[in-house]
Amino acid sequence: MSKNENYTFYDLCDIITTLRGPGGCPWDAEQSHESLKGNLIEETYEVIEAINEKSDKMLCEELGDVLLQIVFHSSIAKCEGRFGIDDVITAISKKMISRHPHVFGDLKVDTSEEVLKNWDEIKKKEKGINTQSEAMKRIPKELPSLLRSMKIQQKAAKVGFDWDNTDDVLMKIEEELAELKEAIKNKDDDNTNEELGDLLFAVVNLSRFIEINPEFSLDNSSEKFIKRFNYVENYVIDHGMNLKSMNLSELDKIWDMAKKEEIKDET
Repeated sequence: MSKNENYTFYDLCDIITTLRGPGGCPWDAEQSHESLKGNLIEETYEVIEAINEKSDKMLCEELGDVLLQIVFHSSIAKCEGRFGIDDVITAISKKMISRHPHVFGDLKVDTSEEVLKNWDEIKKKEKGINTQSEAMKRIPKELPSLLRSMKIQQKAAKVGFDWDNTDDVLMKIEEELAELKEAIKNKDDDNTNEELGDLLFAVVNLSRFIEINPEFSLDNSSEKFIKRFNYVENYVIDHGMNLKSMNLSELDKIWDMAKKEEIKDET
């Protein structure tokens, strides 16, 4: 294939076919759906990073990397005589038309909430799901735990199994925290593990109830921790001290300094 200034979607498909074909790239030819799972996950997270960075150049590149994975998997399946990229495109096109009867059919809807409710009902019908328990079981276990927990809770909420107000959710968190403390006090490892999970589940319930994505919220806290720890570490080094020889009280004072610097930066 000659080098061009611009390429089309099907040029990309041809490139992958060439790479995996005779005389192509040995690495590409050896790949399978299993071997590429990690790549797809990594590329997806890099798209999220590009969105967070608000970089068009980065987002364009990372979307291309995700598209590459889709074409790659489709090429593998085609070589095995199962399906190809055209089948993938046809399937998703049919799904989008089927799940938007208010656009491609006669159904009338007025709000986004109605659209989502209708989407959910069509999805259940397509997949033969008759109960919310079945819907919960269909949520992939491979999802990040916080996100999977939130989706499970959303399924329950759709049939009215939900809290009435934020105070009730906070009381549940306090209850689970007390049970965790008791398990730790009793040195019951199995129960401690269970109660910790219950506490995390309750916190996710709160995040869902107040409409905050727990994955993003925890990511923000992790980034904040790194930034503050970096301040502490640099402060210790700059003042000729040893981080390992300092006690927690000393480190907490520097940590508070890092927090105050953040407030200054925000004002």
